[in-house]
Amino acid sequence: MLELGQGTAAPAAGDLIKDGSEATFMADVIDASKEVPVIVDFWAPWCGPCKTLGPMLEAAVQAAGGKVKMVKVNVDENQAIAAQLRIQSIPTVYAFFNGQPVDGFQGAVPQSEIKAFVDRLSALASDGGLSEAVEAAEQMLADGEAVDAAQTFAAILQEDGTHAAAYGGLVRAHIALGDLDQAEAILNGAPAEISTAPELEHAHAALQLARQAADAGPVAELTAAVEADPANHQARFDLAVALHAHGKTEEAVDQLLELFRRDREWNEGAAKTQLFTIFDALSPKDPIVQKGRRKLSSMIFA
Repeated sequence: MLELGQGTAAPAAGDLIKDGSEATFMADVIDASKEVPVIVDFWAPWCGPCKTLGPMLEAAVQAAGGKVKMVKVNVDENQAIAAQLRIQSIPTVYAFFNGQPVDGFQGAVPQSEIKAFVDRLSALASDGGLSEAVEAAEQMLADGEAVDAAQTFAAILQEDGTHAAAYGGLVRAHIALGDLDQAEAILNGAPAEISTAPELEHAHAALQLARQAADAGPVAELTAAVEADPANHQARFDLAVALHAHGKTEEAVDQLLELFRRDREWNEGAAKTQLFTIFDALSPKDPIVQKGRRKLSSMIFA
């Protein structure tokens, strides 16, 4: 496509940049985007701005060193794709990742914007291996190796001081070590830009529960108190706290749900608040969370 000013991919680029068609779109874009982001440049031979934009995009993609790929689609020759993606004008650029469009723009834009666009996409697929390091640290924590986990999370933060997953992990590692004051200090010292990240909210909930566990009463005594007087809401709440402190999360949730059923407004909605704290401290996919949320919702909307 040299006559269009698009340029031909240099041999060193390998398959980073290629011409796409309706027959290859699924493989070159949708499937390929499950590995790295794929930029799709929709152009036509009669489009003047395309002749400027194309080479700049190619240069940025090659400079990214394999973190992104690019597919050029001539809309005159591939009208079905253009119609399906509702291309109204050209040049139009879409970026796909994990099989879905995630970014894009229309018209010719400055080189600085193109670089920023490619940099954003590159960050989606590669963070220097930090994600793998977080996974390893989480496994250490799950295996009871809290010291090693804390050291790994701290090392990640040396590389990226705003890595929310590492920050949350470091807080939870110190909770596991029983150093709640240090966990709180780390949490309070998180950069403002990640202070509301889910990973930090998760750690905050875990810290709240750990603080409660330190003051939890004896399960047997509280169980007896609830059995003696099922309307003793404070005893039931305290029993839920004690059960959670002893690792009996599902039983704790059941007691809180029963308390909510009996008196949802007790102590300014303490049962509901405690349930949400437990849910926030767990993974959203945890069966206890999913089951508990369903039961709570059925009570709220009954």
